[in-house]
Amino acid sequence: MSQTPSIARATRLLPPDAAGIAEAAALLRSGRLVAFPTETVYGLGADATDARAVAALYAAKGRPQFNPLIAHVTGLEAAQAEGALDPTAQALARAFWPGALTLVVPAARGAKVCDLARAGLDSVALRVPVHPLARSLIEAVGRPVAAPSANRSGHVSPTEAPHVMADLETRIDAVIDGGSTAIGLESTIIACLGGKPRLLRSGGVTREAVERVVGPLLDVPDEDGPERASPLSPGLLASHYAPAAAVRLDARDIRPGEAALLFGRTRPRGVASAVAALNLSASGDLAEAAANLFAHLRALDARLAGLNGAGIAVAPIPSEGLGEAINDRLRRAAAER
Repeated sequence: MSQTPSIARATRLLPPDAAGIAEAAALLRSGRLVAFPTETVYGLGADATDARAVAALYAAKGRPQFNPLIAHVTGLEAAQAEGALDPTAQALARAFWPGALTLVVPAARGAKVCDLARAGLDSVALRVPVHPLARSLIEAVGRPVAAPSANRSGHVSPTEAPHVMADLETRIDAVIDGGSTAIGLESTIIACLGGKPRLLRSGGVTREAVERVVGPLLDVPDEDGPERASPLSPGLLASHYAPAAAVRLDARDIRPGEAALLFGRTRPRGVASAVAALNLSASGDLAEAAANLFAHLRALDARLAGLNGAGIAVAPIPSEGLGEAINDRLRRAAAER
């Protein structure tokens, strides 16, 4: 087992090439922390089999240790070494891996993902990313890589390397700079733990796409239910993905001192006097809106910094397709802290 890494003295930006991947893999194998791009958001990587490295990851993020981590693996065979995939989970894996889907399944006998990464649960969260840099890195490490979003716990998720540096510089060892992520929302999480599959978190794969493969899903858990205290997967805490500024949802008007997060061609009353305004997608494209969500929240939060009583007013966003995931993130961003 490696030595627990202390707070890093400097965080290096690594190039998205073979040399950068090799250096990042060596750091991860030695128990260090490296952020890297996936198709969803940037992940903060640690060797998922090394409890000390995972403990350092929790510390760097300021993440509650009852909140389990997703282990990223190279493919279905590697996933089956870590988790017991029933026929439903296998059907989902064949349909959506590699891609933006995480499966929560019973941990396999002899699984190497450490107990701390699983938050002491008998289940394990597994994903096979499609991003070429992420895949190359995991293959080079040769072990499952735990990789929650590369930000301080509860903050807005990062979709670019500068977002990672803003939250974690001096706290981690390196970031592979792979540019902007394509999807901009975290993975969809489905629990396959017996009975009907359960949607734990909406994300980059829509509910409709999943239900075409396995039929109706059980609903997203109630934020006031037991998942809030002891979640089965990441992303279930009531307050999450939050900027420093307050967030007000379904805004039909913009109040004095607010910034505006818009969608489509609808313009709320008073938007001309907003401190700042950004449109997730002027054309009303939900995929474009998802890709822009976290970057726009960060940008508006930066504009509001230092202004007393200001907040971000969010225009209504439809809930179909990727809109379900977008609205989930916004509700958590707006939750009481």
